[in-house]
Amino acid sequence: MTGKFDRKAELEKKGEIVSHLYHNLPEGLSDEDINRLKNIVSEFATGFRLMMDKGPYVTVFGSSRVRVGSTEYQIGLELGQLLAKAGYSVLTGGGPGVMEAVNRGAHEANGHSAGINIFLPEEQKANPYIEPAITMNYFFVRKVLLLKYSTAFIFMPGGFGTLDELFETVTLVQTKKIAAFPVILIGKEFWNGLIDWIHLKLKDGNMISPADVNCIYLADTAEEAVEIMVKKAPLYGPRA
Repeated sequence: MTGKFDRKAELEKKGEIVSHLYHNLPEGLSDEDINRLKNIVSEFATGFRLMMDKGPYVTVFGSSRVRVGSTEYQIGLELGQLLAKAGYSVLTGGGPGVMEAVNRGAHEANGHSAGINIFLPEEQKANPYIEPAITMNYFFVRKVLLLKYSTAFIFMPGGFGTLDELFETVTLVQTKKIAAFPVILIGKEFWNGLIDWIHLKLKDGNMISPADVNCIYLADTAEEAVEIMVKKAPLYGPRA
């Protein structure tokens, strides 16, 4: 009996959401904008449904251009394995390179390995080591999903996309839009120049508060990164 009432309440809540969306749409929207809104809401709903009960995740970011056999790929493999053995689900952007390495490591260690891929003109394919495997059209939807269900964020070397995700994550921590989970950068040689610039130009130049960098940690190995993470972000249950 309770299940039926819970189901009814759930349907009523969903109906309220749909009604709210419909009644708040501005008049005169083009068909293109209406379709875009529909697709955005659909992507969020799909992502929430597939991700909501499978955490706690640790999200790992990094370059899609890293090749199999490289140092970065090997560190990614080890990182995925260590995270899985520590009891964490692994989440990446779902593509090749670092993402594939981390997903593969977790998969081979019998851990839960998920990915959220993105449609790109060059047709970035999802790697074969992820379940669920979701592919999104919108970068901002993908970013929400990569952050929403995670208890820590690990960044390996990468390009503009990785830097974009790093600064957005730190900004969300800075503005208290998400909890102050650790942001761990693997590869001191790669990241030191950026960190020095942040301290010299941003912190010392009063562009940010001194405490704004307290969530950022540097590591050189997968083992060191996981040690920092376990200390700073103990296991959290799945979040609503």
